[in-house]
Amino acid sequence: MEQESITMSKELSPEPASLRCSACHGGEDWGCTPPLRGRAKSRSLSASPAPGSTKEFRRTRSLHGPCPVTTFGPKACVLQNPQTIMHIQDPASQRLTWNKRPKSVLVIKKIRDAGLLQPFKQLCEYLVEENNMIVYVEKKVLEDPAIVSDENFGPVKRKFCTFREDYDDISNQIDFIICLGGDGTLLYASSLFQGSVPPVMAFHLGSLGFLTPFNFENFQAQVAQVIEGNAAIILRSRLKVRVAKELRGKAAAIQNGVSGIGVLAPGLDPEAGKQVVQYQVLNEVVIDRGPSSYLSNVDVYLDGHLITTVQGDGVIVSTPTGSTAYAAAAGASMIHPNVPAIMLTPICPHSLSFRPIVVPAGVELKITLSPEARNTAWVSFDGRRRQEISHGDSISITTSCYPLPSICVREPVSDWFESLAQCLHWNVRKKQSHFPEDEDTDVDADGGTGQG
Repeated sequence: MEQESITMSKELSPEPASLRCSACHGGEDWGCTPPLRGRAKSRSLSASPAPGSTKEFRRTRSLHGPCPVTTFGPKACVLQNPQTIMHIQDPASQRLTWNKRPKSVLVIKKIRDAGLLQPFKQLCEYLVEENNMIVYVEKKVLEDPAIVSDENFGPVKRKFCTFREDYDDISNQIDFIICLGGDGTLLYASSLFQGSVPPVMAFHLGSLGFLTPFNFENFQAQVAQVIEGNAAIILRSRLKVRVAKELRGKAAAIQNGVSGIGVLAPGLDPEAGKQVVQYQVLNEVVIDRGPSSYLSNVDVYLDGHLITTVQGDGVIVSTPTGSTAYAAAAGASMIHPNVPAIMLTPICPHSLSFRPIVVPAGVELKITLSPEARNTAWVSFDGRRRQEISHGDSISITTSCYPLPSICVREPVSDWFESLAQCLHWNVRKKQSHFPEDEDTDVDADGGTGQG
């Protein structure tokens, strides 16, 4: 698989071959070496040529990853297709392969759902006892009284590795992920990995299931096929969101982001003296008016140029994956996840001509409160971490170089249209009956049918 345009040449530079993705990794360099187990040095997305290659190459920025060879987690990568060199990834060539057989798996289960206890136990027993895998489970999942009181599940449960969200970093430990539940479990899995995301296999055990294509009835055969590799995947692009807030209250005592002893304070922008937090978002960023009765009034910049002011209930900035979520409910078009784009959708705009628009994936959107705004705004990321935005704060959004690789049942195109029909009932209606073959019919001028 060639994800970007590659020019093979020894005349490009007399220096040893090295790669740099300044947009994604700052000033990090990589030598042309095979990818290593783990992500301590390469920060997840490997930038190495095909193993055994000694030639230098030049690359361009990719919309789905920063390098020709894309890896997901410690062991997974996209199966290479050397016969095709394309600027845009061919969906048919997006297939999963493993550098080494996967050993660790993160199982994410929907919380407070008694119907998922039995599937969860069956899956974990299969992974631990029959595949000898290391299973990671969130600690609060095992605190369910039904799991605590189940003595038969005790031997399996004692082999689990547990973690706590926002406390434990498991990004270097997970080979692939299995989700049990609805679409929310996939969004939660995305939030756990702010860098490279391991391949995700999602089982439909929730209410909607648009992003969860697998059925649990024959989970053993499906999981075994994924462990063997060579499964179709769809690269769901994510948004890199940077929220910069002015220091207020006690935090304002730190001037220009430097503490009293002259050390840069954690999480602060050294240039603007603002507190900066970054998120990876799979579905959408929603900016709305919150509890205020006034219209939301925010300015939207594209690559530094003011393009419009949003007056209404708010605005949705979504990925193609998120185009079938909140954006679709607000009247936006539905975009296939393989399309590199960002969608901007107003929420109940105070203008009849304000229609949703699609912009290229490489641009940077910046959203701030308008100077004449009567109230603050609120922002949320995939429906979580909701916070207030005031004058002087800003939200910068662009396409992340860390997509979420979602494993397909068949292939990306047919899976997506199947979800549209089954979950959203897209263009589902009763079929029109045909005329009997022995009748000679024509259409009258007024649109009715009559017999000639």
